[in-house]
Amino acid sequence: MDRAEIVHENFQTRVRAGDLPPGAAPNAALSNPDAVRLFRAQCLSRALDRTSRAMQKAGQGFYTIGSSGHEGMAAVAHALRPDDIAFLHYRDAAFQIARADQVPGQSIAWDMLLSFACSSEDPISGGRHKVLGSKPLMIPPQTSTIASHLPKAVGAAYGLGLARRHPPEHRMLAEDAISVCSFGDASLNHSTAQGAINTAGWTSVQSVPLPLLFVCEDNGIGISTETPKGWVAASLQHRPGVKYVHADGLDLYDTARAAAEAADYVRTRRKPAVLHLTMVRLYGHAGADLPTTYLPKSQVEAEEANDPLLHSVRLLEAAGALDRSAALAIYDETCARVQAIAAEATTRPRLKTAKDVMSSLIPPKRACRPTNGPSAEARAAAFGSDLKQLDSPQPMSRLINWALTDLMLEHGEVVMMGEDVGRKGGVYGVTQKLHQRLGADRMIDTLLDEQSILGLAIGLAQNGFVPMPEIQFLAYLHNAEDQLRGEAATLPFFSQGQFTNPMVLRIAGLGYQKGFGGHFHNDNSVAVLRDIPGLILACPSNGADAAMMLREAVRLAREEQRLVVFLEPIALYPMRDLHEPGDGGWMQAYPAPDQRIALGEVGQQGDGTDLAIVTFGNGTYLSHQAQAKLAVAGVDARVIDLRWLSPLPEPAVREAIAGCKHVLIVDETRRSGGVAEALMAMLAEAGVASYARLTAEDSFIATGPAYAATMPSADGIVEAAMALVGGAK
Repeated sequence: MDRAEIVHENFQTRVRAGDLPPGAAPNAALSNPDAVRLFRAQCLSRALDRTSRAMQKAGQGFYTIGSSGHEGMAAVAHALRPDDIAFLHYRDAAFQIARADQVPGQSIAWDMLLSFACSSEDPISGGRHKVLGSKPLMIPPQTSTIASHLPKAVGAAYGLGLARRHPPEHRMLAEDAISVCSFGDASLNHSTAQGAINTAGWTSVQSVPLPLLFVCEDNGIGISTETPKGWVAASLQHRPGVKYVHADGLDLYDTARAAAEAADYVRTRRKPAVLHLTMVRLYGHAGADLPTTYLPKSQVEAEEANDPLLHSVRLLEAAGALDRSAALAIYDETCARVQAIAAEATTRPRLKTAKDVMSSLIPPKRACRPTNGPSAEARAAAFGSDLKQLDSPQPMSRLINWALTDLMLEHGEVVMMGEDVGRKGGVYGVTQKLHQRLGADRMIDTLLDEQSILGLAIGLAQNGFVPMPEIQFLAYLHNAEDQLRGEAATLPFFSQGQFTNPMVLRIAGLGYQKGFGGHFHNDNSVAVLRDIPGLILACPSNGADAAMMLREAVRLAREEQRLVVFLEPIALYPMRDLHEPGDGGWMQAYPAPDQRIALGEVGQQGDGTDLAIVTFGNGTYLSHQAQAKLAVAGVDARVIDLRWLSPLPEPAVREAIAGCKHVLIVDETRRSGGVAEALMAMLAEAGVASYARLTAEDSFIATGPAYAATMPSADGIVEAAMALVGGAK
């Protein structure tokens, strides 16, 4: 028999017989009405689990992970406020149900059954996934199974303190709210969880406000792998800066006591705590998973005998809140009601087309207060002696620095964070003086953990800030890329734009650094970014473009709530000369603060019709050098700078190459998975007759004299261009 039906029948039989598991007497943590209300939430969670399995068997429901055994989370919700932002473990239906009882007007059973049925009327995901989540309940949807939501919960907690000092325009959370995140004992072992807990403690011991409640739901097993006895407690009990509280998660009253203690500590002390709840997992991991295939039947039955709903019946009867027959009546009525609602939910419409599915990839625009730029007085105070140099040609790094200064002066909600961005001013000095100009709250030096840097940004964005995290080198992003793919980009998609995390992620990257770092400091692969739906990838090639594109990136994040990655070519940071030493050909003056380059707008140098060179980043610099050499050889070329690598500005590129006989793509990323692949496909689809590509080799980058050997060069561009032009004649 299905384990869910066994648990169901066991509950009914044992409650009728008074055969209830032993345990402690109820404490005074819950009033009788509150205890009954939480028991109803537990029953609804159980009924939804049982019904969802029946829906799947009938082909009317889809993949879901149940909450049975974790119904004690209803008491955790009771200890919190409904405006405390909650990043939930996927087994926390009881938490969401209990929280819904705190907010008038909720139809929680109907809403959750629409989610189980993947109906387009599901109020949180619109039928895109079975997720917990609700905007009225301040529960952003999570799809993670590996605790990747913990870093942003840390970020949200940090943002609560920051918003007290610098309230952002689009502030969403109450001043005295806290952040809560829950996860399983197996997920505790993931590097994401370990990093988040470490970051919380690292922050707390420095007396930085961080009102965050971690909840570890310890059911002793992760899919089929058991957690060693005592492991969770040993791992969590002695974390510096993080208070530890334990409770029996099967005991509604004990959980309520411990949750209230932990929540009060977090709210009043503004420090993190971890609530460790011991629980059981009923039915197996998910869907059709059978625990008896990897656990002894006796062990499975022992956990079923410890059903938390049976404990709740015993406790409520002992407290005089509810007798057994009344408890059973509530349970049976709830099961019947859920089945009836499910019958209707399965008839509701579902998504059908790609357009329907993709309609929430791009977040909605939001109204922002108009700004007129920073005042002359504010600029003079911030720029100091630099103000006199704004009209003189400068390298890219300095123009980015000035653009960041202007943007952060104009928009008080823009906050930068990353390793060494503050006092040091960045590895390459790009953020020099910003700490002095804007203060430590706006220029946050973080610990060395890319997951925590991005999590901080995501969490801040959910409280109205516009974060500008920095990853020191492109290769370091790979340690934390899931924070973009699995968390930031998916949030508007799975919430129909109700929750967003706009940001501008600055990354120093690409190759051509002379003799420094090898593949970790010279990474010419952007494939991991270009295939994330909804993400905008920008790459300037010169200082003036960088300043104007950065302004557009901030506008996109601030007004359109977009996720933008701003890739800055390291080798071009200090570049001054173009053709000859001392010619200053690659420096520009600082563009006026109101000038920007719009998304999808490409750059063009020259109007030759013999050849169009389509490129970006370092390739633009090298192509300008090649353009001069080609002119001497009688080839009249134009250079088209993509600027925007995702989505590719295809209409603008087609317009820019119009009238050219030949097109050469110069791509400093790798031949496999590089930008050129998409451009070649675009040219083929557009019917361009003569085109070719010059790319980097499929190789990592070396240190020393061979630093550029695997990537395009100016001479290589000339050679490829002559072959293309000559071969087509």
